Amino acid sequence: MRKRVSKLATTLSYSAVGIASLGLAGIGSPSSAWAQTAVRLDELSVEASSGGAGRGSSGSGRLGDLPPPYAGGQVARGGSLGILGTRDVLNTPFSTVNFTQQVIQDQQARTVADTLINDSSVRLTTGSNGFDDTFQIRGFDVPSQDVGLNGLYGLVPSNRVAAQYIERIELLKGPGAFMYGIPPGGSVGGSINIVTKRALDIPFVRVTPQFISDGNFGVHVDAGTRAGENKEWGIRFNGLGRTGEASINGGDVQSGIGALSLDYRGERLRWALDVISQNDDTKNFRPQMTLQADIPFIPRPPDARGNWYPGTLLKQRDNTIASFVEYDLTDWLTAYGGIGYRAGSNQQTFPDSRVFGFSNGADALGNFRLINAFYDSDSSTISGNAGVKARFDTGPINHSLNLVFTGFTREDGFAYVSNTPDESVPSNIYRPAPLPVVTGARLNPQRYADTSLTSVAVVDTMSVLDDRILLTAGVRYQMVNQKGYDTVTQARTSEYASDATSPLAGIVIKPWQNVSLYANYAEGLTAGMIVAPGFSNAGAILSPYKSDQQEVGIKVDWGTITTTAALFQISRPNQAVSATNVVAYNGEQRNRGLELSAYGAILPSLRGFASATFLRPELTKPDDPLQRGNDASGVPDLTASAGLEWDTPWVPGLSLNGRVIYTSGPYLTNANTLRFPDWTRVDLGLRYATLVYDRPITFRFNVENVADNRYWLTTGTFVTVASPRTFILSASLDF
Repeated sequence: MRKRVSKLATTLSYSAVGIASLGLAGIGSPSSAWAQTAVRLDELSVEASSGGAGRGSSGSGRLGDLPPPYAGGQVARGGSLGILGTRDVLNTPFSTVNFTQQVIQDQQARTVADTLINDSSVRLTTGSNGFDDTFQIRGFDVPSQDVGLNGLYGLVPSNRVAAQYIERIELLKGPGAFMYGIPPGGSVGGSINIVTKRALDIPFVRVTPQFISDGNFGVHVDAGTRAGENKEWGIRFNGLGRTGEASINGGDVQSGIGALSLDYRGERLRWALDVISQNDDTKNFRPQMTLQADIPFIPRPPDARGNWYPGTLLKQRDNTIASFVEYDLTDWLTAYGGIGYRAGSNQQTFPDSRVFGFSNGADALGNFRLINAFYDSDSSTISGNAGVKARFDTGPINHSLNLVFTGFTREDGFAYVSNTPDESVPSNIYRPAPLPVVTGARLNPQRYADTSLTSVAVVDTMSVLDDRILLTAGVRYQMVNQKGYDTVTQARTSEYASDATSPLAGIVIKPWQNVSLYANYAEGLTAGMIVAPGFSNAGAILSPYKSDQQEVGIKVDWGTITTTAALFQISRPNQAVSATNVVAYNGEQRNRGLELSAYGAILPSLRGFASATFLRPELTKPDDPLQRGNDASGVPDLTASAGLEWDTPWVPGLSLNGRVIYTSGPYLTNANTLRFPDWTRVDLGLRYATLVYDRPITFRFNVENVADNRYWLTTGTFVTVASPRTFILSASLDF
């Protein structure tokens, strides 16, 4: 216990120094009236940068402006859409969801992934305490590196984004290349953008100790204040220290996070700065492996608290600094820009079930060949944008015009040191063998790829009849340049350069003020995948490709409940692994689907959300004619999410909540001969807010995967086991 406390103190040390440097210790004792209000600081977060003036505006797009929460507080009325600015949901010709800090806190999310699964169009293909969070949106993979930070790609940690410094999570379903520029990880199914916390008008310090089963302890500190005659200057700090066993027996997860936010909100000038440091050390991180493509049946998932690669180690370091500025040249013309730099590194033991000369992956009984390696990587990114936006009228037509340049450059390095096939050993997912010692010397990562993504875009949203009809039209010229290098000689081994002009068109028609009929068409150029180690063509760069989306839908605001329905189609080249373990394009994958959703307040004391996605992930042009018309592997055809929260009438301050997540079983391979079982996860929780010695305190207790169900998370033959039953207990105390 003493050792654990010592580790926790170490990971918290820089957080304490940061808070002291902010001078928050001298804020003083808040009044009783403020203490009553501070029980739900998240309800005041929309006033963080404007004192309440303008934050309810759904179309202002001013730096720091956030649309207010919708009825129930779990979802916002709108959000930012990159070049389209900040939009109300009913004025947006796309399918979007904007999760608020309230739902992030009440569900006790640790990362972005814990919140996004509230939407049925989003699923995870990796489990907690794994290497990273990889999402699947509308049936296409979206890697964690494609999560945006205040509208810029490439600035968040490449493995997972911690929830502690997030104000909003904005989900755009469908290709986001037009709105935000080219995603560096090649995603087309959707776009995720996080909005960082800013200082509130009310000064506060909130301390939240937290316990996560089985034996992981942490403390989160959130503090902020504003200064100046009109509270122009703001400062906010979030720090987290955590250590101990999490979801894997014998494991240890140590996390240290520090996030500092500064901002200035003047009459014409608005500015913000974010500095984020995220450091994780994990012993026994959640493994992934390949299943053999020709197995007669799917193996039973092993114990979710076990590790079929016992003793794996993972060290992750990530640091980001980003600045954003906006200046009103006139009352109708605004210039803006943002730039950020991120540096990250990973060190890990990299056991694998793909061994040359043996069958690839595990068989139906869980037997596989085990080889061990070191796989270390680093990357550095510069990402930015600059533009002007104007609002003006031409006769009866209102215009919202935006012209923007986006730029992104990243250098990637890795070092892969593997044992030989002769040094591999037999193992089994139910009775894992000890990891073989890596016999080679660990090497420093060397450059293996340079990626440059630039674009210029212009878009105009024209509205008439008091926003009853909104027409959006734009074009983006995109350029991709990728270079590959030999990690030993540093000689250039490959290079791709491509460009494309991509259009965007969208229309919203509101026959009634609370009803929106919409349609959109969008294209985007996507950078090709850099093939990871473990494949025969590791280090190769696949050529850039174009994707497109068509969508129609309806949104209805019933007052306290909003319902949506959308029909969509997304097409892009399909990626597959050949029999010789080569990653390459293999025809086209076309996902057609129907999304239904509802969210809001059913009663004043009852709020919730529900959504369902019906998907047809069809292979339209595969190399193998026998696969034509088959479903793409690893993509479920039905997903559903629903959650409720109820304020109990018999105990003031006590709320009960629950969530159900369902996913149908996807196919193991594109041959569609074998399917994974479907799965259902049930989460339950409660929240109790009260005063202790006139100090607001909120207790939260959540149980994820209540039934402790075992099930596979998969992208086809690549699988991992979902997290086991997990208890999360915390107490948030405001000062």
